[in-house]
Amino acid sequence: MAEKLALPLLLQNPPPSRPVFPNNHHTQHHPPVPSAPPPVTPLLQDLLFTRQNPNSSSQPHTHQPPIPRTRNRIGKSRDPNRGKPWSNHRLSLKGQQILQTLLDPQFDSAGLDDVLLQLFEPEEEVGPSVELLSSDVLGIIKGLGFNKKCDLAMGVFEWVRNRKDFELILNSSIIAVLISILGKEGRVSSAASLLHNLHQAGIDIDVYAYTSLITACASNGRYREAVTVFKKMEEEGCEPTLITYNVVLNVYGKMGMHWHKIMGLVEDMKSAGVAPDLYTYNTLISCCRRGSLYEEAAGVFKEIKSAGLTPDKVAYNALLDVYGKSRRPKEAMEVLREMEINGFSPSIVTYNSLISACARDGLLDEAMDFKTQMMEKGIKPDVFTYTTLLSGYEKAGKDESAMKVFEEMRSSGCKPNICTFNALIKMHGNRGKFAEMMKVFEEIKICQCAPDIVTWNTLLAVFGQNGMDNEVSGVFKEMKRAGFVPERDTFNTLISAYSRCGSFDQAMAVYKRMLESGVNPDLSTYNAVLAALARGGLWEQSEKILAEMKDGRCKPNELTYCSLLHAYANGKETERMCALAEAIYSGAIEPCAVLLKTLVLVNSKSDLLMETELAFLELRKRGFSPDINTLNAMVSIYGRRQKVTKTKEILNFINESGFTPSLTTYNCLIYMYSRSENFERAEEALKELLEKGIKPDIISYNTVIYAYCRNGRMREASRIFSEMKDSGLAPDVVTYNTFIASYAADSMFVEAIDVVRYMIKQGCKPNQNTYNSIVDWYCKLNRHDEAIVFVNNLHTLDPHTSKAEEYRLSERITKKWS
Repeated sequence: MAEKLALPLLLQNPPPSRPVFPNNHHTQHHPPVPSAPPPVTPLLQDLLFTRQNPNSSSQPHTHQPPIPRTRNRIGKSRDPNRGKPWSNHRLSLKGQQILQTLLDPQFDSAGLDDVLLQLFEPEEEVGPSVELLSSDVLGIIKGLGFNKKCDLAMGVFEWVRNRKDFELILNSSIIAVLISILGKEGRVSSAASLLHNLHQAGIDIDVYAYTSLITACASNGRYREAVTVFKKMEEEGCEPTLITYNVVLNVYGKMGMHWHKIMGLVEDMKSAGVAPDLYTYNTLISCCRRGSLYEEAAGVFKEIKSAGLTPDKVAYNALLDVYGKSRRPKEAMEVLREMEINGFSPSIVTYNSLISACARDGLLDEAMDFKTQMMEKGIKPDVFTYTTLLSGYEKAGKDESAMKVFEEMRSSGCKPNICTFNALIKMHGNRGKFAEMMKVFEEIKICQCAPDIVTWNTLLAVFGQNGMDNEVSGVFKEMKRAGFVPERDTFNTLISAYSRCGSFDQAMAVYKRMLESGVNPDLSTYNAVLAALARGGLWEQSEKILAEMKDGRCKPNELTYCSLLHAYANGKETERMCALAEAIYSGAIEPCAVLLKTLVLVNSKSDLLMETELAFLELRKRGFSPDINTLNAMVSIYGRRQKVTKTKEILNFINESGFTPSLTTYNCLIYMYSRSENFERAEEALKELLEKGIKPDIISYNTVIYAYCRNGRMREASRIFSEMKDSGLAPDVVTYNTFIASYAADSMFVEAIDVVRYMIKQGCKPNQNTYNSIVDWYCKLNRHDEAIVFVNNLHTLDPHTSKAEEYRLSERITKKWS
């Protein structure tokens, strides 16, 4: 499929959306589920049952609407009234009395007609003016909206609309306010229908009504619909205001729109004579977060000053956050210094961005220092602070430290949120500790949280990381059943998950569906596709995608080059890998922590000892802290080379630095001991692995079996074989081939053939190595005639053996004989 893969074609215009206006008869489009997912596994079934039945173990579950994921926006208050009480200014005395009547808890909406008629009753000879009526209707609807009486506000609007003189009373301000109220209640479809019906009735829709609908769509995460409304507004000849442009720019940022598209909108804005304000510039800086566009963010920050504006705390915090997400902690700290020089005291938002910047780059000591600083200044860490630290320690492989942060968080009275639980799910899931992961789900229920889209994406990533493709498909299916619509991050996660499971074709099928669904690919999408290509060693396709990105589609970042390194390593392109490494060391590509860690990994995987040591030294020299994956790579290469002293040095560093040894750590140790004179220590390492509560995988058991088999200790090897089956792991062809080769090497051909017979009975298909080892040992012992007899009778032993395989083995015997 790789040859047929079209390179990611980013859309020249905002992606298509289902039209907001109902006469188009579009229904909501849900991206298709990957083809025919298998039944949910027992583990996943338990996990999902726990989620779906938080208060019952037996009652059927009725799916509730998903709780939308909320994000704290820098400098944006969630209180629409900004903490102020409702003011009745602009309402007449009669209007105030009517509003109080409507707000009475005992009010019955059936009496709405009698109450509202009072507005039109003349108190003097002349009735109320149109301006006064409009002002009162506006004030009443506003008051009802403030008091969360959306349906009643809608009822007032419809009552006035049904009057003959409604066109005089219902002005654009009333329409805009009602749409805004509906948007705040999450009723975007109702708001869109209202606007459409008014438009159909011949009422002119002005910029304020359109802007209110765009804002409603944006506030509810319906970004493509917001863009559709914006285009509709322009088609109607309605000129956007500064507020309209600011809202749409924010939408473009959330959609991950390309920088040239965002700047194109800014140019349109300026051409229309609308001058950007500070909010515009702050929004532009925030748009730079997703693509790690720190250079562009710095350019916008300079433009603020050149435009004669003074950056505020929001601007500094936004720039600092971009540097943090771009893994540039030094630049983030420089922003902090400038911020303080200009008289802005760092807030909780500032410190959280700094902590995030350090944690992303593995600078956990520095992150903890900032936490201490903020506490010394009287700023109490919040749930974001603790969750960021927890995630940082989890990513570094320091599970104990991560749990200490979690315990400190609880003891301080800070209540964990769904983001905290998602981080814990990721930690336990990535370690294969699914029982602990289930406990976290129980904790979500106890804390009265609900899984969000990130929870689902985390599950997809965890199961993908563990190669559990059945669970990946099952989670995706259940996610959609629960009412969650896959978003771009879900598609990106699915691409990564399937490729990690070795299902490259499925990963690319998901990518294709993503494009067909009108979801705009972003930097994360490119990197997910590149990672999928890299796992297959498809370096040529990877280079083509990188070239397309550099063409202006999307700015490559450090993860892009990490995938390219993996593509070269898996494609055995050592020269290209070394050339890219040189570009990193020279500074042509910035030598950040994640790139240097990747160099350690790929060089170790390629068994390049000197290059691995060079990358590790460069990492330490630049002041970056290694993570558990980097340290495992060092254990692996030293273990393969039987450099026991060096291996022990790394292990001591792991233990002294608070890292939690992982399954990979132990598998590397088991491998080292299995090839050494102290081969019995391989089983000791296996036992230690079990004592730590880490479940061994088939590699763990196969390596210990190999250690005993190669030393003629077949009884011990058989015992480990039994323990492996008792643990629930099915022996694979490598397991059986290890026994077969060992028996054949000891001239125990009857036993070797018995193993072949047994593996076939167990449903494990022999491969070429299975029969090669038997034939080769017959030939080494000058028993060629017996080798020929074995091949001639092979069809009796294995009825599925092809004629081509029999011919191949006969040729092999002839070559050995000659």
